[in-house]
Amino acid sequence: MTKLALVTGATGLVGSHVVERLTNEQWEVRALVRDTRAAAWAGDLGVTEFVRGDVLDAAAFAAAAKGCDAIFHTAAAITPAAGDWESFRRVNVDGTMAAIAAARESGARLLHLSSVAVYGPTGRYRDGGARTVETDALAPLPERAFYARSKRESEQLVLESHERGEIWAAAIRPDVIYGRRDRQFVPRIARVLRRAHVFPLPGGGTNTLAIIHASSVADAAFRAVSTEAAGGKAYNVANEDPVTLREFIHLAAYGLDATVVPLPIPLILLRGALAAAKRITRWLHLPGAATLQHATLGFVSRDNPFSSERALRELGWTPVVSPREAIPDAFNWWVRHHTRDGWRRPG
Repeated sequence: MTKLALVTGATGLVGSHVVERLTNEQWEVRALVRDTRAAAWAGDLGVTEFVRGDVLDAAAFAAAAKGCDAIFHTAAAITPAAGDWESFRRVNVDGTMAAIAAARESGARLLHLSSVAVYGPTGRYRDGGARTVETDALAPLPERAFYARSKRESEQLVLESHERGEIWAAAIRPDVIYGRRDRQFVPRIARVLRRAHVFPLPGGGTNTLAIIHASSVADAAFRAVSTEAAGGKAYNVANEDPVTLREFIHLAAYGLDATVVPLPIPLILLRGALAAAKRITRWLHLPGAATLQHATLGFVSRDNPFSSERALRELGWTPVVSPREAIPDAFNWWVRHHTRDGWRRPG
């Protein structure tokens, strides 16, 4: 019997790859979208039915989940325009509460797309270089770490609902996600590389990056929903073949067909530049000032701190693409599809 899944955020990076993964498994896919016409291209990826609504419309959410075997809740606010706590909380927390209610009413399994942001900008780094695992205690978060706070709170709501026996649920914690249809990470890096043609490499760029391809995240999400014992657990999905910052920039430049000169710089100079940027951000009252320095510096100068051992062991998960092929592909896709306001319908 064919299974049916509801995907929120089906036109986003992870959601669209979840749709492709489900289609490959012969599942039917229903998508909850705000604009069915704008989302029509997702039908080419495998969406068989569109329901108009959003994650804050509890009634529409519940109606869309009716008859579903699983809900993949990937919709989230990552960089909302307002940038204040309420803009993150409303979508990420209230939207997750609606997902829980829909799962409870429909009996569908709920897969929640969380994030390694729950560990905080500094709490992810352990003494002696030990990898961060899911059972590690979560450190307090800075007050203005709005995204991290909203993802931690929403994940806790999901897992607590499972613990109370209200629903079956599991969570996936990816680190920085990239791939085709990326609206965040790839476009930002691509624009920098195209304009500057040079990229600073702290300490020579020998650190391994905390990145993961969207198709690998989608694979882990599918495996979690398909694994009874995954219920009530969170899984780091945060490791591919180790790619250094220097190698990443080389692969990105190749995908862009651009010349980019790596510029090794002492780490102390980067610390100073980021400290200045942090002060400017605060003066301008821009979001993220409290975590800008630690999060950015850690990503570009320290090794990937996360372990995905639990996902490997319990879900049988392994990355599904080679980053040495996937990184150039993601940047080349951006070249072919980007516009001033985002990207054109995939071709």
